[in-house]
Order: sequence, then structure tokens, then C-alpha cells
Amino acid sequence: MPSFDVVSDFDSHEANNAVDQASREVNTRFDFKGTKSRFEIEEAVITMISQSDFQLKQMLDILRQKLSKRGINLACLEEQDAELSNNEARQKIILRRGIDADRARKLVKQIKIEKLKVQTAIQGDKLRVSGKKRDDLQKVIAMLKDFDVDLPLQYENFRD
Repeated sequence: MPSFDVVSDFDSHEANNAVDQASREVNTRFDFKGTKSRFEIEEAVITMISQSDFQLKQMLDILRQKLSKRGINLACLEEQDAELSNNEARQKIILRRGIDADRARKLVKQIKIEKLKVQTAIQGDKLRVSGKKRDDLQKVIAMLKDFDVDLPLQYENFRD
């Protein structure tokens, strides 16, 4: 029975490279001289540290530019609110990986609304779609590409 998996993922090595490039640009830019602005990355959380909220916004713009050049979809970014203290501003950006349960249920519901002859199963942080006809699976992929999920989706493991 033909099937495929719907996943949401990014290349973590490319994300690290993009953060490294953004950090280098911040260190060389004139408007950031002497501000001790920097990026820190741990697992899938990027922390931006600077002196003001305005500089954080500039750093976020630089980060987005570098991530998009590296082929990482910006929809996987979840921006937290900036934390301002005396002379330091911090902001965390979470790189989302996987489809959470609520979004998976939303996707399953949307597939059922289309009344295609396919079965869907939530398997951890991915969604397995299987059906008798390959054409039905291709219709599901086309429908999911048009559906707004607020998460970048990839389709892999297509088997006949």
C-alpha cells in the first residue's frame, strides 16, 4: 500500500552555519562596535544578546537573512518576547522541529474534509498518510501545500 510521511524539519548544521555567519557580521558592523552583541545557540534555541531592543531587531533581521540564504524556511522560527534588564536585552528564538499534536490533528481533519480515500496516522512528530492509489496521495500533498499550517512541511518516504 503506497504511503508517505509528512514531517517538519530543518538542517541543524546549516542553522549553526547561519548563526555563525550572522555573529561574524554583527562583530564587523560599525553600528554594533562596543555593544558586546552576540548570538548563542544551544540545541534548537538561539539567544540574541545586545544592549537595546532596537539592536535586537537589527540582529533578528540579520539572522533571518542568513537563515534564508542557507535554505532554512523562516516559518520554523518561533520568536519569544525580548527580555530587557538594566543594560542588557535578550531574546530567544526557537527553531521548531516536528509537527506537534494540535497541528497534526488539524492536518488530519483537513485531509478528512477533502474526503480522499486515504488513512492518516499520527506517529510522534510526523504524520503517516497511506492509501490504495498513488494519485490520492499526490492529491493530499497538493492539498497540504495549499493549506496554511504556519509550519514548513516536507514530504518524504514516498513508497509504492
